[in-house]
Amino acid sequence: MRLGEPAKMQSSINVTPLVDVVLVLLIIFMVVAPNMRPGPEVDVPTTARPHEQGDARDRILVTIDQDGGLWIDDQAVPSGQFTDGLRAAAGAKSISKVVIQGDARLRFGEVRQAMLAIEDAGFNGVALISKKANATAGD
Repeated sequence: MRLGEPAKMQSSINVTPLVDVVLVLLIIFMVVAPNMRPGPEVDVPTTARPHEQGDARDRILVTIDQDGGLWIDDQAVPSGQFTDGLRAAAGAKSISKVVIQGDARLRFGEVRQAMLAIEDAGFNGVALISKKANATAGD
């Protein structure tokens, strides 16, 4: 190459920076994904041996917060429209599993009222979410 000559164009693509960015994004999503839960943050009760919680994709998550507020997946629902909200959440899908995630400070009567409303909406049975007694907050 002589002084004053135009430089030749490089026609190859350098994919190393692209791979680096994609790997960093993958690591970020892997770290953040377990903390992305629908609904409000609740302190679930602890038990010595909680049952397996199952697959989160084929269920409707009902959350009862500390104040007794009802949530279906990540949407707050007034108690008067709870059964209609459950039917709408199930939609045309064949979801028949409803899981309650209630705050540990709730009274049993509030949880039982939600269970009865779920049965009135036409769902058979309800599962309850708990955490293991010696588990940390991230488990």
